Amino acid sequence: MTRFRESVRSLLREQVLDAAYRLVAAEGWSGLRMTSIARAAGISRQTLYNEFGAKEAIGNALVQRELEGFLIGIERELDAHRGALEEAAAAGVGYTLQQTVDNPLIKSVLVAARGGEDDLLAYLTTRTEPVFGTAMAMLDAYAIEAWPDVDDASRGLAVETVVRLTVSHIVQPVAPPAETAARIARITARIAYPGGA
Repeated sequence: MTRFRESVRSLLREQVLDAAYRLVAAEGWSGLRMTSIARAAGISRQTLYNEFGAKEAIGNALVQRELEGFLIGIERELDAHRGALEEAAAAGVGYTLQQTVDNPLIKSVLVAARGGEDDLLAYLTTRTEPVFGTAMAMLDAYAIEAWPDVDDASRGLAVETVVRLTVSHIVQPVAPPAETAARIARITARIAYPGGA
């Protein structure tokens, strides 16, 4: 595929995902139709089907795109506190939890799930990709470099714990983001440094 065609295809995908994002944020996932997405994106239904194939593929792409944005922000927060694992974890988790409170797509997904419509919520909770696998791989690679003194087993447990607890608190928050982030960070640090280092 030529560079020009790749650029056009990338722009088309972004145009479709922007349109789907706006529609899901405004109307929810369950009522979303491919026809509505095509109309909002200014393309034909056939073009939309040719590019994505099905609504599920659009949902997956939406979640993946949001996740990439979250991971960039999380890395920025971790970098600001690189010298101290607990502070870095609190900053990264706090950023994530606050972003989910402010993010129209995530809010729409969670509100729909509370009303019994959980099709898109599955991308956050029951499907290991993209959220769990991608987030754990990124955090594990980051932790290897940032905290090389943490042994492999402890690092693996800490990374899995921070990701799973954060997603759990996105879906069912029990306290304000900063308080939850501090608690998750404390747990993460204790797992990473079981001897209290």
